[in-house]
Amino acid sequence: MIRVHITDDHKLVVGGISLLIKESDIAMVSGVSYSLAECRKALAFGQPDVLLLDLELPDGDGIDFCAEILSRYPTLKVVILTSHEEYSAIRRAMLNGAAGYLLKADLAEELIMGLETVMGGQAFVSFEIEKRVRKIEERPVWLTMRERQVLEGIADGYTNQEIADRLGLSIQTIKSYHKSLNQKIDANNPTELVKKAIEMGELKRTTRR
Repeated sequence: MIRVHITDDHKLVVGGISLLIKESDIAMVSGVSYSLAECRKALAFGQPDVLLLDLELPDGDGIDFCAEILSRYPTLKVVILTSHEEYSAIRRAMLNGAAGYLLKADLAEELIMGLETVMGGQAFVSFEIEKRVRKIEERPVWLTMRERQVLEGIADGYTNQEIADRLGLSIQTIKSYHKSLNQKIDANNPTELVKKAIEMGELKRTTRR
């Protein structure tokens, strides 16, 4: 179970995130803070696996705090939580050690994917953010390890439920990964997804059952 600490000064946001995490069955909320000062105190008594950190708090900047807290707890995964899409903020967050960058507008679909991805040792950014970064930096399509596993399962002809069972994830999480793959590769159905993934070099071959 992934232990998550939420630091955000908006109680409605905290409540919504807490509910999403509770319903995921893969994570739990281990603590909540409404300011950076509260977060410092909480982390001094015990660290979670992931810190969901708002970009703007009453007593400081989340990105600067990210660098500060990682210097104390280097194994902590910090995921920035914000409504800001500016490239400068995204880049500064990653340079300061953030493992992820989530838009509050996309939380319902991407939060659990984000938690799983950063716990797997990879960076995670919201799909809309990734499109912006890819356009600016002219990067190719970027698939996470989980997305590649789901893509391979689709290519091999497995259903969402079968892929969920094989990876030990919920079917809702697999559906979210499937939707993310369709968006990233610009596909409308599994056949088109596999075809385009092969053409783009993201999938080497298919091995139908």
